[in-house]
Amino acid sequence: MLKHNAGRVAVAALTVLIVFSQVQAKKKPKAPPVKDPVDIDKVEGAEFMGDYAGTRTMADGKKMPVVAQVLATGDGNHTVTNLPEFDKRVKPFCVLKGKAEGGKLAVSAGMKKGVIANGKFTGGCPKCKFEMKKVVRLSPTMGAKPPAGAMVLLSKDTKDLNAEWKSSKGGDFSWFLKPGGVMQCRARTGGAVTRKEFGSAKIHLEFRTPFLPKARGQGRGNSGMYVHGRYEVQILDSYALEGQDNECGGIYKKGKPIANMCAPPLQWQTYDATIIAPKMDANKVVEPGHLSVIHNGVLIQDKIKLSGPTGGAYAKGMSDKGGIYIQDHGHPVEIRNVWVKEIK
Repeated sequence: MLKHNAGRVAVAALTVLIVFSQVQAKKKPKAPPVKDPVDIDKVEGAEFMGDYAGTRTMADGKKMPVVAQVLATGDGNHTVTNLPEFDKRVKPFCVLKGKAEGGKLAVSAGMKKGVIANGKFTGGCPKCKFEMKKVVRLSPTMGAKPPAGAMVLLSKDTKDLNAEWKSSKGGDFSWFLKPGGVMQCRARTGGAVTRKEFGSAKIHLEFRTPFLPKARGQGRGNSGMYVHGRYEVQILDSYALEGQDNECGGIYKKGKPIANMCAPPLQWQTYDATIIAPKMDANKVVEPGHLSVIHNGVLIQDKIKLSGPTGGAYAKGMSDKGGIYIQDHGHPVEIRNVWVKEIK
């Protein structure tokens, strides 16, 4: 009986081993690190994407402002959201959809129709007509110069990224340094971590995301700026989306942005963050700190309490200081003009 049971156990173990080996064999090998920098400006299908602003004229002749955000969703398809104004959570007038053909983008939803061509968006419905022009709205803090005494972590004068940055995986830091002091994520090499740490401070960072129209959700130009290496402010192409805590400007699982201030992909954007460090007694938090974020000139996070690290944090536990950690999420997100000024 014992020999019979032992035989069964041996057969079962051998079966598990064979199945495990087959599963392992089917697994795709991990892709190697990206070899060369990506020219994210070499794209097709981005010509209609972006912001439009103009006037809506009602049937009685009354005029009012109207704006639109045109989102490219791949293969020439677009979603166009008409709004009363930018930079606030407001109900849209309408959402139109269509496909670009012959140098024009015709969109519609029921009796509402519009056409975008040569930088102009015209259309309407039986009750109103609208006319808009394409606009590029730049952040008022774009190119902000570091104040006296600031830690300059990335600038036009940067010649060696390893001087201020290190890899989250250890070893050499191998993100790409492009002309003009632009740092591009080198996919699958680990995140970027500043060698310097700071306590309470003001932070300026500029970034832009690639144009990935067919991607959705977290697959659309993903990264993150972790303040103190612990608290993630999402970097993501969530242009014209709702603006959740896992989208651009969100503090992951702690606070969705007051407004979705995400600019279109390929356009440079700014984060101006202020962290007030938690007060510590050894490893214990005596008084939680808080984090505020201004995205493209608009306050989107107002004194969010820092009760613990967000998911994917580089630094573990809690502390009253830390550096900046920029996530490698496999996308060629670009960073420039990074500086930190401590608050005494």
